Amino acid sequence: MLQRLLVVLVIVVILGGFIFYSQTRPEANRVSGFVEADEIRLGSRVGGRVAKVLVAEGHEVEAGEALLELEPFDLLEREQEAIRNVAAREAEYQRVLAGFRVEEVAQAKARYDQLAAKLDLLESGPRDQEIQAASARLQAARADLNLAEQLYQRHKTLAMSDAVSEEDFERTRQAWESALAMRTVRENELELLQIGTREEEIRAAAAALEEAKQAWQLLANGYRQEEIDQAQAARDAAQAALNAVRRQQDELTVRSPLPGVVDSLDLQPGDMVAAGAPVLSIIDHRHLWVRAYVPQNRVGLQVGQELRVAIDSLPGQVLMGKVSFIARQAEFTPSNVQTPEERAKQVFRIKVTLPEDNVQVRPGMTADVLLDQVSDAS
Repeated sequence: MLQRLLVVLVIVVILGGFIFYSQTRPEANRVSGFVEADEIRLGSRVGGRVAKVLVAEGHEVEAGEALLELEPFDLLEREQEAIRNVAAREAEYQRVLAGFRVEEVAQAKARYDQLAAKLDLLESGPRDQEIQAASARLQAARADLNLAEQLYQRHKTLAMSDAVSEEDFERTRQAWESALAMRTVRENELELLQIGTREEEIRAAAAALEEAKQAWQLLANGYRQEEIDQAQAARDAAQAALNAVRRQQDELTVRSPLPGVVDSLDLQPGDMVAAGAPVLSIIDHRHLWVRAYVPQNRVGLQVGQELRVAIDSLPGQVLMGKVSFIARQAEFTPSNVQTPEERAKQVFRIKVTLPEDNVQVRPGMTADVLLDQVSDAS
């Protein structure tokens, strides 16, 4: 009986010791977390069929290195069409910018000179020589009429006695009528010359001359600035369309924007990818940090403060990290993070950036952030 009492007493003492230690033990001076890195998900703005896959998962790549290529489909033909459109628009712009040809301007000037001479002629009226010539033609017409009339009267008298044939008489009569009409024509010609040019003809000639002058000046001055600007805008729009097609061609090759490691890639030549959809991911191993959760009673950290970090995969080594982020709102500890504190306590998420020159550290490694010995970043 006594032995049993001793056993119970020992158990009670041990339990009491555990309870006393749990109440009085110092709080842990470290928090645990995982090493993480930026993940860049890459794709193409144009999409299409995969032509070549140039890398594999785990492959280390450099900035600008080609990762995969897509088939161009109709982009090559569209580029040629855009190039020719740019050439046509450029030629049109240069034509408008240069203005009209010298021959066109000279032709318009010659037309103006012709109409100017015609107007001067109309305003000057007929010359004296022309009036004299018309008067002489009238006198000749009158003389011809007198001769024809005498011959007609003679034949008319003879015809009454049947001394001439009817055919000769008729020919004489027609000659007299023709001479009579010719005299009238010559009289009208002389009258028109004596009166001079009509006012309507002068106004019409002046209007035609002004029209020719404006056409000449239009060609001499060239195109308006608005027309030049319009041609230039059309040229620039065609060039922009060509640049857009070439930008799309650049998107046919997916390149790494930074040095890193291919993390996820599941493509084969012939696969179709959608425009703008991620097709692979790159891990940026240059910028690593530890994600950890600090209890609220020890959140007195500051951004820029240096902390020591112990990596489980690097025993015996301690890295100096720098606090780069402290959450402004508390949360419950995630189940995959091991801390000595109770799970029900709220914590604040922090990020501790690691040095860039340590190539042995990889994303996913577990790490401990030491909180007891801290120093302000210089």
